[in-house]
Amino acid sequence: MSVSSLFALASNAQDGSKMKFGKVSKEEFTDKKFEKDTGAHAIVLSEIGSSAFESDGSDFRLIYKVHRRIKIVDKNGYDEATVQVNLHKSETTEERLLNLKASTYNLENGVVVETKMDSKNVFNDKQDKSLLVKKFTLPAVKEGAIIEYTYTISSPYHRYLRAWEFQGEYPRLWSEYSVAIPEYFDYMLIPQGYEKYVVQSKEYSRVTMSFQQESAGGAGPSNTVTVTPNVTIYKWALKDVPAIHNESFVTTIDNYINRVEFQLSAYNWPNQPRKPVQNTWEELMKDLMKDEDVAGVLSNNNNFVSGTVEELTKDAKSDQEKAQKIFGWIRNNFTCTNYRAFWMEKKLKNVFNTKSGSVAEINMLLVAMLRKAGLSAHPIILSTRANGYVYQFYPLLTRFNYLIAGVQVGNRYVKLDASEPLMGFGRLPSSCYNGAARTIDDFATPVILGADSLKEQKFTSVSLSKLENGTVSGTFMQRPTYFESYSIRNRIKNKSEEDYFKDITKAYTGEIELEHKEVEDLKELDAPLLVKYDFNMQVGDGDVLYINPLFGEAYKHNPFTSMERKFPVEMNSVSDEMYSFNMEIPEGYVVDELPKPTVVKYNENEGIFQYLIQQQDDHIQLSCRIKLNKANFYPDEYATLRDFFDLVVKKESEQIVLKKKK
Repeated sequence: MSVSSLFALASNAQDGSKMKFGKVSKEEFTDKKFEKDTGAHAIVLSEIGSSAFESDGSDFRLIYKVHRRIKIVDKNGYDEATVQVNLHKSETTEERLLNLKASTYNLENGVVVETKMDSKNVFNDKQDKSLLVKKFTLPAVKEGAIIEYTYTISSPYHRYLRAWEFQGEYPRLWSEYSVAIPEYFDYMLIPQGYEKYVVQSKEYSRVTMSFQQESAGGAGPSNTVTVTPNVTIYKWALKDVPAIHNESFVTTIDNYINRVEFQLSAYNWPNQPRKPVQNTWEELMKDLMKDEDVAGVLSNNNNFVSGTVEELTKDAKSDQEKAQKIFGWIRNNFTCTNYRAFWMEKKLKNVFNTKSGSVAEINMLLVAMLRKAGLSAHPIILSTRANGYVYQFYPLLTRFNYLIAGVQVGNRYVKLDASEPLMGFGRLPSSCYNGAARTIDDFATPVILGADSLKEQKFTSVSLSKLENGTVSGTFMQRPTYFESYSIRNRIKNKSEEDYFKDITKAYTGEIELEHKEVEDLKELDAPLLVKYDFNMQVGDGDVLYINPLFGEAYKHNPFTSMERKFPVEMNSVSDEMYSFNMEIPEGYVVDELPKPTVVKYNENEGIFQYLIQQQDDHIQLSCRIKLNKANFYPDEYATLRDFFDLVVKKESEQIVLKKKK
């Protein structure tokens, strides 16, 4: 790097770090940066955070400081004036919120007017046994106002070295974070993001700390112990960071924002051997197997389920039948109250008696009942797609938010989720297919639930017969994908089958009447269902008829509209859509134009689009297929994927042209 580049970086760092509380200039109200971003309802002018260790006289405390200044552009940005602070706690210790200051600044008649926040605007929002949420709301917030706040969190928990996000919903002109770690602590540093840092440094220093040490037996006076550990200081900063928004076909944008995260990996106390902290998956899972709030409940006898298990499985002829009966009973009789959990909050017996619980509690009961039936079953923890990826190289428990069951039946290992009332045996919600999961067993057995392993097929058949008085009659038959079938089952459950077919009728652009409507296999939850109906559609009886053979199944728009893309394309499954069409040419008409057959391969063997159409005597037949052999595509594959679907949309919009015979 050149000297001039280094100077520029240093200059940028100084500009961003000059923020002093209460020193707001008139120029900050008129800064036009990011005004072209019409979605910027607020702009973070500057935010500076730091984490460091200090002595409280008897131990190390983590001191986390935040100073943030935000411009409120319009009313849609008012939410930024309500700030949430999460504080960890236990039965004996807790984190403390200190030195909170907050002010709102408005420019009135060319003068900056400050309104300080009153302490009554700080309140406890909610809490449980491990978390207290505090909130505060800044006063006098108007469009164009600037808000500013600073606070400190003092924490006795060395595990909770705070992460920092350099990007978010709104643009950030400056975002900076520094972390000072004494040699007594080892942390795993987990960075992510696509934006380039203007500051990314690592420096070394020494710091002196004093502690009071009790005398042996506690009888004599305490001693003051002074230590001077080496300290590693990390610093990151980003300048003029654009807002980051959700895009189509992304599991969660949280996977791609610039962020640094930390996980305590070991203690290095003086004159003692290095003490690892759960540095293997096996150690973490063994801890969870003992924890009564997770899999520790499976070590109990759980005899309260014995009678039910015996009754359910008395006629079962195989392990699979046993598992199916137990799974079906729980799925059909229990209500899920929370779909984001892998901790137990209720006793297992209470879950059994009330027939309700979180996804973790219901599936933990499923594991307990499967084991009571003599089957080999274990809980599996995972992170759903919306929650973000699991870091595979180090056991980060905070990345998980969901629990399912796994059971061995014959030579098959079946994954189960009994919390979803319409989910079949051996099926999981598509949100679970997010990569790496872990079994809570002695070996922390990995389970890969990749979207590439989820094969979804869809079959559609349309047949048109005679044309009378401008109306063509026909039949429609479709076996949707499993997850489309799941969605249809939910719609019919929440409304009715008749309402479902009314929605289908509305989806057609022309006049259409449906008859002999039927949804088969509606209650066969392990498999896709079948939708069938006959129809009469107005097409007219003019000299020229235009018919799109794809009907409502055509891609009308390219799902990939951006010219370029920074992030991968992450579909939720591997897709294979097959469509067949058969049409009887109406009496008195001839084919004037027929779309040309087309076969296009995507990257040779990664996908294919087939559009095979022909006229045979008085019939027109079409076979159309869109198949992709993978669900995930790198950013440099985006242009070819977009072009592929451009071709699909264009081809599927072509019409058959019929003309009356002269």
